[in-house]
Amino acid sequence: MIDTTAFINHLKASTSYREQIAHIEAIPLRPAHYGNLEQPLSKSLEETLLTSRVLPLYSHQASAINAIRRGENVVVATASASGKTLCYDIPVLEAILADKWNRAMYLFPTKALAQDQERALRELASPGILKGIEIATFDGDTPSQLRATIKKQTKILLTNPDMLHLGILPNHGSWARFIRHLRYVIVDEAHAYRGVFGSHVAHILRRLRRLCALYGSSPQFILASATLANPGEHAQKLVGLPFSVVSDDGSPYGGKDFIFWNPPLVDPAKSVRHSSNSEATFLFTELLKKQVRSLAFARSRKLTELIYIYSRDELSRTAPALADKIMPYRAGYLPEERRQIEQGLFSGRLMGVVATNALELGVDIGDLDATILTGYPGSIASTWQQAGRSGRRREKSLSFLIALDDPLDQYFMRHPEALFGRPSEFALINTGNPYILKPHILCAAWELPLKADDASLFGDSFSGAIAGLIEEGYLRNKNDRWYLLPSITYPAQKINIRSTSERNYSIWDTSRDSLLEVVEGATAFFQVYPGAIYLHQGQPYLITSLDVEGHKAYAEPTEVNYYTQTRDITSLKVLKVLQEKIAGHVKVFLGEVEVTAQVVGYRKKMQFTEEVIGEEPLDLPSHVFPTQSLWFDLPPDAEERLADAGLDFAGGLHALEHAAIGLLPLYALCDRNDIGGLSTTFHADTGRAQIFIHDAHPGGIGIAEKGYELIKELWDATSKAIGECPCHDGCPSCIQSPKCGNNNEPLDKEGAKQLLSWLVEKPV
Repeated sequence: MIDTTAFINHLKASTSYREQIAHIEAIPLRPAHYGNLEQPLSKSLEETLLTSRVLPLYSHQASAINAIRRGENVVVATASASGKTLCYDIPVLEAILADKWNRAMYLFPTKALAQDQERALRELASPGILKGIEIATFDGDTPSQLRATIKKQTKILLTNPDMLHLGILPNHGSWARFIRHLRYVIVDEAHAYRGVFGSHVAHILRRLRRLCALYGSSPQFILASATLANPGEHAQKLVGLPFSVVSDDGSPYGGKDFIFWNPPLVDPAKSVRHSSNSEATFLFTELLKKQVRSLAFARSRKLTELIYIYSRDELSRTAPALADKIMPYRAGYLPEERRQIEQGLFSGRLMGVVATNALELGVDIGDLDATILTGYPGSIASTWQQAGRSGRRREKSLSFLIALDDPLDQYFMRHPEALFGRPSEFALINTGNPYILKPHILCAAWELPLKADDASLFGDSFSGAIAGLIEEGYLRNKNDRWYLLPSITYPAQKINIRSTSERNYSIWDTSRDSLLEVVEGATAFFQVYPGAIYLHQGQPYLITSLDVEGHKAYAEPTEVNYYTQTRDITSLKVLKVLQEKIAGHVKVFLGEVEVTAQVVGYRKKMQFTEEVIGEEPLDLPSHVFPTQSLWFDLPPDAEERLADAGLDFAGGLHALEHAAIGLLPLYALCDRNDIGGLSTTFHADTGRAQIFIHDAHPGGIGIAEKGYELIKELWDATSKAIGECPCHDGCPSCIQSPKCGNNNEPLDKEGAKQLLSWLVEKPV
């Protein structure tokens, strides 16, 4: 257990301390609240649970089990480490004890989480209730010789959406007995199923329900989620069924000091701050030197590797015994690499890990005392998930949120109540996205010919998607059924359920002639262009060439003291207005647009200092995709009024666009990288000056729509973020964007403030 007060005093006494602590939220200890079941547990199950020391039940556990016993679909939305697992384990074990034919399927977003939960379930249910193959994980690592046995004998199957999509549903005939007796479907970490991934999973679950109906089963769905603003709505959109919500958390909590850490200003006039990566390195290494087991989160693969390199170098100089007790962790590593790191942290061999959000979910990594969040994770839900990785045994813990130089992070530094005093954001999925819906309809047709009443599963966009697929030559109609054309085989293989891209890019290590890792096709040009420095477990690799047609990048190990960052340009065409309204005294629109994005170059930036040391052009193909966008008019005399005040109209538009994009994740469960934008003094499709804010994914995932709904709240928060920033001309904390393809030119902070004042003022 960490003495948080002593450690905070230690930091304040350090020569590196320059008033970085912006706020300390003392989250108090919370006692447990217990609940009662409407019907008692069976004697054998009660004895098993008593042996495992999980009784008595917390109030939310009892409420969830009571609702499940009544036959309701239930979503449990409570804090990390609140015991949500028992909410579904108990009903599942009861069902299996009552009828040996009952089956349950557990879905986890990652293989690691499924395998971790199998170990925990075996400890709970074996040997008294289930034994051997009756509990099994089924994923890409399952030995082929075990697969037939699992299909026949397993009562609780633990898997992931990828395997359900690729391996189970297309081969449902061999799973007929299991599906026929499927009593429960468990969807754990349901908040992770949002955006593109969530939209894919929603259709996978509909395909599962369709096959259950074929075999005569109608399973109950139990979802476990972090806290959300819309848990019931999200569950219903994900599964397509009504849900009861259990959100009143009865679990105990040991308390936490949550520290908002703002890097010090190095140029007050420009509001330029010290590197957040260096601040994370300082906090992480200081915690380790005090023997505090810690987990540091970073917002990208690249920053994870950078903070690891910085920390390793610092510990090598000041505490050499600790330098080999830290590791980086992120998606892209080979499965065996990730398992080794997880086990190292669980066993205590590792004192600390620097990770992306790949370690945010509930893989058991043992007891940690401190967490560091390098930058706001993109959502309140993720903030609590990441912070909740420390103090998981109800002892007091410590968490840091290190602010980045961006509008949202700095907004929280000045308004901590915006995080601690508000509910989580809305989780968003879009089941009508044609780029996601149509491939899953092809999968459904492969599994079982389609018919008109399948529209009740797939929604209002079903008939249009069917018509499009017939026109494109994928489906044919026969006897009021739609069949795949014979030339279409195994369509599931062509779908990447974690993106709208069909194909990923392989990174090939030319020094060893072996696969290094895989990156998503939609983001490949931002990561593996020729000249890019790609980091893997702290080792820099130079991308020497890119095979666009073969979807392969070639890399070689290198030693450099810089990293690379892309520049891109964007254009946008309005295709269709879907909705419009008056907000304040201007028109706001939601519609379909076509975005063209092209990476045109990259910058070389020094490690530690972030100094730009070079810039190189690139000639890469454009990425063209349709999506959804919001846009809004400005007062008709805005340009004239700004000119009269000596302000730059184009710069004001550009600054407002950047800041609004930065604040939109306040309301929608998304990352800034999920959002794009464009500002212009004249747009050909509207005939006037315009600001567009669009979903950065083909077809859209609902972010622009949520921004359209809450546009006045977005304007108000943006106005505060710009107005309260202490800089004079604009800075990364208010109007500058690290993603800007125009090098943040032009920007006019005062012009943005004036535009916003006219947008938020009441109509005359």
